[in-house]
Amino acid sequence: MRPARAGGLVGASLLALAAASAAFADPQADKQAIAARLYQWAAAFNARDAAGTCDLFAPDLVSTVPGAVYAGRDAVCARLAALLAQPGTHLHYSPDIQEIIVSGDTAVVRLIWTLTLNTGAARQTRQEAGMDVFQRQPDGRWSIVRFMAFDIDAVRDAAPSTPAVRSP
Repeated sequence: MRPARAGGLVGASLLALAAASAAFADPQADKQAIAARLYQWAAAFNARDAAGTCDLFAPDLVSTVPGAVYAGRDAVCARLAALLAQPGTHLHYSPDIQEIIVSGDTAVVRLIWTLTLNTGAARQTRQEAGMDVFQRQPDGRWSIVRFMAFDIDAVRDAAPSTPAVRSP
């Protein structure tokens, strides 16, 4: 009878520990850590640090952006590296975080990225709306596992001038 009782005590202790961990979760600290990761990504991008930009993405990343509907981490990192290697351009990204929702080890971020591109005397600015899904990784850091983004102006320009009305 002793081994069964010991197993029950271990199981109960593990459940209590799990409940205590959930009780001590700090969503505000998680939000700050996620925001810091996004600002670190922007700093790496702006410094043309391809490895640093790729650091934000989890190994199982799946992204959806115009022209690349289901791209994984390797494809996203290759695209970023190619963009950052372009000579004669100065790129600057800045995030405007609209909302962060944390639930356990998963979080969703709604944000708008502003990209400024300077090529010689020409300057172009565009905004991209996006949604990122983060997961806490085994090392404790938050990484993006899913994201989607689109150019706000392209969507605005493509929208019909009057909404479609469907008859019953």
